[in-house]
Amino acid sequence: MLAEGRTALLHPGLARFADGTTRLFVQMLGAGFDAAVVAGLDLGLKRRLGRSAYVWQSLRELPRYAFPPIEAVLDGVATRTSSVIVTKGRLYAGRYLVAPGADPTAPGFHVVLFDRAGPAFAALAGAALPLGLIPRLPGVRLLRAVHIALRAEAAVPVQADGDPAGRLPVSIEPAAQPLRIRLPLG
Repeated sequence: MLAEGRTALLHPGLARFADGTTRLFVQMLGAGFDAAVVAGLDLGLKRRLGRSAYVWQSLRELPRYAFPPIEAVLDGVATRTSSVIVTKGRLYAGRYLVAPGADPTAPGFHVVLFDRAGPAFAALAGAALPLGLIPRLPGVRLLRAVHIALRAEAAVPVQADGDPAGRLPVSIEPAAQPLRIRLPLG
């Protein structure tokens, strides 16, 4: 790929947290249930089980996560939701489709809003994920935005690119400069 790939500009996101920390992300930032799963994941279990560790942790998290409401402000327009994925790419967790129109080389973000709350809907979304059905799942909205603010009255965890990143509130915007990357031809 280095010798035969093509050069592209990746437009990462920049997350700014209330405590003053900032974090660059290249693929996604999640707030809500998926971030709770990531925060509670035992890394030793992940090494032993691989992706199956996320399924196990999701099952453990379902009965104890409270699904507090999140206020998402997308380019100045406020909405309430249960969980949020702000993504640069089409895929989630490596190979699962969540945002069909997303392009990591384009400015801005695709925002996946999970409007239904609770263990039953989270389990349904988990079952829909490997089937590529998240974009068509009732209770899921896909929107585009450039400037995003997420906040909640309760403590809501945040993950960035699959790693724990903190808690809400967070504001998200495009990074000041794109990153030059190599992509396969085609």
